[in-house]
Amino acid sequence: MNQKKILVVDDDLVVLKSLSFKLKAKGYDVYTATDGSQAVNTVRTQKPDLIILDLTFPPQVAGVAWDGFVIMDWLKRIDEAKNVPVIVVTGGDPAKYETRAKAAGATAFFHKPIDNEELLGIVQKTLESGDAPSKPA
Repeated sequence: MNQKKILVVDDDLVVLKSLSFKLKAKGYDVYTATDGSQAVNTVRTQKPDLIILDLTFPPQVAGVAWDGFVIMDWLKRIDEAKNVPVIVVTGGDPAKYETRAKAAGATAFFHKPIDNEELLGIVQKTLESGDAPSKPA
């Protein structure tokens, strides 16, 4: 059986480890990234079937100022990620980010703390149905 690959992108190591553990327990191959450049590199090398993405990252001293919206924009330009569904998971204000995230192509939006069972259900449903992110108008 070909295991589905999931990339989890979050700067919070507790979230990365927790989600990785739960996803691996469900039989998924899990890759992690703590910033945008790692996410882009991992997408190019591993070609994930789904991406779970945080929106907020600490500012970098040099280089690109990554946030989840910049990462989603980059992913749309990479052949390996063009039709990969993105589930946004953030501690940011849902009133401020949910509509914007879905307009940017997110398949689903979760606010931290995450209901893990609900997230795992959406992951499974998304992978089974092959849902790609909706294209922004």
